[in-house]
Amino acid sequence: MDEIALVKSAQKGDLDSFNRLVLFYQDAVFNLACRILSDDSLASDAAQSTFISAYRNLSQFRGGSFKAWLMRMVSNKCLDELRRQKRHPQVDLEPMDSNHEEALETPSWLKDDAPSPESVIEMKELQIGIQHCLDTLPDDFKIVVLLVDVEGMDYGEAAQSIQKPLGTVKSRLARARTKLQDCLRGFRELLPAGFRLGEEEGL
Repeated sequence: MDEIALVKSAQKGDLDSFNRLVLFYQDAVFNLACRILSDDSLASDAAQSTFISAYRNLSQFRGGSFKAWLMRMVSNKCLDELRRQKRHPQVDLEPMDSNHEEALETPSWLKDDAPSPESVIEMKELQIGIQHCLDTLPDDFKIVVLLVDVEGMDYGEAAQSIQKPLGTVKSRLARARTKLQDCLRGFRELLPAGFRLGEEEGL
């Protein structure tokens, strides 16, 4: 995909070019929103709102990474939603007990093409643990982890997405990873043996 050509064409009013950009990035935008908000419905609304805003503000895109531009936009919309929830709390964002059916709706973080029933249960429990630890992070830490460790952005793209210096991204990521590591110790029995080895040796 020639992203630059599509963006320039879309800026001239070519709706087909913009739709091609939407199709290319819609999964990444939705997945980031879903992981920030932990709610498919809210994530879908945020993603839709992001692309509407992107189309209306295409003239403000001055080059660089179009993906980073979109990720900044959806991150901001998700942060706005999180702030709204804190002002008007309606649902408990803490993970539910793994025995509840609703808990199994947590976004999938690990995939196995042919898992056994036991593996499915263990993976679901681990998903809940990972999502719980992500949700305990401050919002600005969580977004950096999602951009770099989940979406695979480099530090420069992440910095562009959150409009912060490169050093800020590296600092937040390092601190976030430390917090995640500490939190995941509480789910040690669910982690693969290779990830538990160092912890067990330290006992």
